[in-house]
Amino acid sequence: MKPKLQGGRSRLTPRGAFEEALEHACIGRRIGREESLLLANKAPLDALLDAATEVRARGKGNVVSYSKKVFIPLTTLCRDYCSYCTFRRDPGQPGAHFMTPDEVLALAEQGSRAGCKEALFSLGDQPERIFPEAREFLDRAGFKRTLDYVAAMSELVLDQTGLLPHANPGVMDRAALERFKGSNASVGLMLENISVRLIRHGLPHAKAPDKVPVLRLRTMEDAGKLAIAFTTGILIGIGETVEERIDSLLAIRAVHEQYGHIQEVIVQNFRAKPEIPMARHPDPSLQDLLRTLSLARLILGAEMNLQAPPNLSYGDFPRLLEAGINDWGGISPVTKDFINPEAAWPQIERLRTETEARGFLLRERLALYPEYVKREAFVSSRVRERVGRLADPDGFALESSRVSHRQ
Repeated sequence: MKPKLQGGRSRLTPRGAFEEALEHACIGRRIGREESLLLANKAPLDALLDAATEVRARGKGNVVSYSKKVFIPLTTLCRDYCSYCTFRRDPGQPGAHFMTPDEVLALAEQGSRAGCKEALFSLGDQPERIFPEAREFLDRAGFKRTLDYVAAMSELVLDQTGLLPHANPGVMDRAALERFKGSNASVGLMLENISVRLIRHGLPHAKAPDKVPVLRLRTMEDAGKLAIAFTTGILIGIGETVEERIDSLLAIRAVHEQYGHIQEVIVQNFRAKPEIPMARHPDPSLQDLLRTLSLARLILGAEMNLQAPPNLSYGDFPRLLEAGINDWGGISPVTKDFINPEAAWPQIERLRTETEARGFLLRERLALYPEYVKREAFVSSRVRERVGRLADPDGFALESSRVSHRQ
């Protein structure tokens, strides 16, 4: 069944100088930078949406997925001072915390009882590099680096609860990635943007040494060399140009074409908050987000899993389906979005109602997308055993309110 689009737009009928580029994207031909910029600057939004819908349907049919997860904020300490972040804390500030193993396990078990299958670890980047308090906590726990600690907590959660860990700890070296592969179904690092301009004084990454693009690209490439299913994406609305967005999407595509390991790409929209340096910076409009998502689908192609967080579009989230996405990301029935605490997750039943009202089929997936469930090189034997208990024959999550994890 062909998905129904809000507004009942007709079939693709592009007009003008962008026509050839749009047709190339629709038939699956790889579009380059010049064509991408032509579409970004000249194509009407309706034409982009129709093209993105056509490409998504060819690769993903009418299935839209999500992951039922528990969000584990392992530490809010971070050495980076991004101008848009509300998650990070300095020692002594309210909310500054390193979770203990008991706290991690208690939260993971709460998620397991609620039917979650993914444990998402989010944390600050390398706080031990600047904070003695972080080094002291790690010393007491028997670790030198936060990366080593999150790897150990991933192993604990996998072994004790059977939830599939997905670590999102910032820049990682090869040694950390090798250890993560042993206990994580997938690993993530948002590229955010490839532009070095954004690290200049007064711009959002000026005080964020871990946001230097070459470091993040190196992590993505090392994950590819190790055959780790990987999540990345871009953040829009932080002062980047359209050209920089396009270049970032093309960089992600280039890494995936070389290693085949990027399992999903997220397009996340900035939201201003009162307590951040960018509190007066305007949010990107819904039209801007829809346009960027459509371009991402056309650049990345029919087979890529494309995601946009529904909670960051509030009541407008169903419209994101018009722009070629096929995934809603992680939705938690037990924890808030600690990165965007003001933006509540939509209830899963509402997600289902809104998705199916537009002609799509909502399916729960694991932290590992179905196409990677079936590729043995991307999953360690330790993780594969747990994946086998949670996945159905199609590679999606078993349809049950709770899966028994313990031996």
